[in-house]
Amino acid sequence: MIASSTLQTLIDLAAEEVEKATIVLGHTMRAGAEAEQRLELLEQYREDYLERFSQSKMTGLLAREYLNYQQFLDKLDEALAAQKDMVRQAHERIEEARAAWQQCERKKETYVVLQKRAKIAQEKKENRREQREVDEFNSAKTRRAS
Repeated sequence: MIASSTLQTLIDLAAEEVEKATIVLGHTMRAGAEAEQRLELLEQYREDYLERFSQSKMTGLLAREYLNYQQFLDKLDEALAAQKDMVRQAHERIEEARAAWQQCERKKETYVVLQKRAKIAQEKKENRREQREVDEFNSAKTRRAS
């Protein structure tokens, strides 16, 4: 059986790992939220730009202006695709960090359970020892009385 102090050391180390994993998870979640926010801003900007483009078409555009609008929309679409990829990667990192955090948490909980079992086993051992002492005392008392 592992000594109680050893288990406590393992629990403390595992708790530190959980804390570090929690920090990493928090950072990755914030980065993911920021990536999503940038994506939303780009999408909104594209909608606004497309609206201006539509209004400009109604009032008339020169061929060069039309081409400039179209090229800029293409650039926005490329930026949107890149940002969507960044959001996807951020979600993957979040899931990896969450899995790492869960693994650390399970490891710590395993040590806690082992510590509880060791404590229960020690208490049972002490109870049996105390019961033996009581039984021996009663037996000796009975022998003296006879």
